[in-house]
Amino acid sequence: MKKLIFKKFAKDVFQFFLLVSISISLIVWVIQAVNFLDFVTEDGHGFKVYFLYTLLSLPKIFSKILPFIYFISLFYIILKYENENELIIFWSIGIKKIEFVNVLLKFSIFYLILQLLFTTYIVPTTLDKARSYIRGSNVDLFSSIIQEKKFIDTVKNLTIFVEKKNSNGDLKNIFLKEKIGKNESQTIIAKSGKIQKFNNNNTLLLFDGKIININNRKINSFEFSKTEINLSKFTTKTTMHPKIQEIRTYDVLSCIVRLKNFNNGYISNFFATNKKLNNCIEKNLKDTFQEIFKRLISPFYLLTLCSIACVIIIKSKDDYEFLKHKFVLFVLGVITIIISEISIKYSSTNTLQNIYIFSLPVLFLIIIYFYIKFKLKKPNLINQ
Repeated sequence: MKKLIFKKFAKDVFQFFLLVSISISLIVWVIQAVNFLDFVTEDGHGFKVYFLYTLLSLPKIFSKILPFIYFISLFYIILKYENENELIIFWSIGIKKIEFVNVLLKFSIFYLILQLLFTTYIVPTTLDKARSYIRGSNVDLFSSIIQEKKFIDTVKNLTIFVEKKNSNGDLKNIFLKEKIGKNESQTIIAKSGKIQKFNNNNTLLLFDGKIININNRKINSFEFSKTEINLSKFTTKTTMHPKIQEIRTYDVLSCIVRLKNFNNGYISNFFATNKKLNNCIEKNLKDTFQEIFKRLISPFYLLTLCSIACVIIIKSKDDYEFLKHKFVLFVLGVITIIISEISIKYSSTNTLQNIYIFSLPVLFLIIIYFYIKFKLKKPNLINQ
């Protein structure tokens, strides 16, 4: 009987969690997708790259909102059961309130593992995959980034100025400056031009102009009636190298082991990795610790949030302070989520400080759990 009741409770929480998380994730994803339109309008990437990049951001969004959604789900279902007198069934069949709390904490381990799976593996993998589409993309939509009477330097090593541009893509009075080397550049001035695609490559046809080459202060120039420039060789200034949030968790931990010079032979051997690991330098050590906290420590706040939601059962809905009670608990849950985010920023290269920061979720959990046990021991609380 107990198993059936807890199974129904877990099912209700999961269904509500699934519904709300999907809804909010899609809303946030749509808003973020609009912001990512800069990849097309300013950076000149194609719509395929834009779609794949935005689609692969969904796991990160879900992982970010998971703690809040889980707290809301648990908080809402417990309140729903209390308001509909369903919690009385738990107490009437002999389930003690502290047993109820213990089962919910065990139940929360599933969401903890889910969050760890996302933060340690799925999110870094999908973000790196998304970045790979940017790295492998040339500037597909040059026509979209060119604007009238504006110097455009979105493209790496290339500055473009166009005085006029009509709806057919015809360009008038064009200025291009390409940086070829340290002391070498090429400037092209043309009266007209047009961007066209040939064999999946963007090319720029220019008419009636002049090419000026500068090499170590030596200048030579010649005029042309028609010339063609292959635009596919150019890339945007979008960051191409992997960011720390896109690196495998194993590699991030390996970087810490290397930079902190751990003497433990087992740890050093286990995290032995390529010495050419991207961004593994002393000045990035603080960011590396913060990333590890976000991936491995922050998810444990889920257990703290579960214990906060469980405090609801201390008071009955018939208690005149119940409204205030549930409001305070909701605010406390939100504050805990904020603390979990802020504490990431306080992770540093100082080992002792990191121990304090890393122990916070466990400390909060212990304090709230013993607070519940203390309150349930009071004689005025029946069905403990």
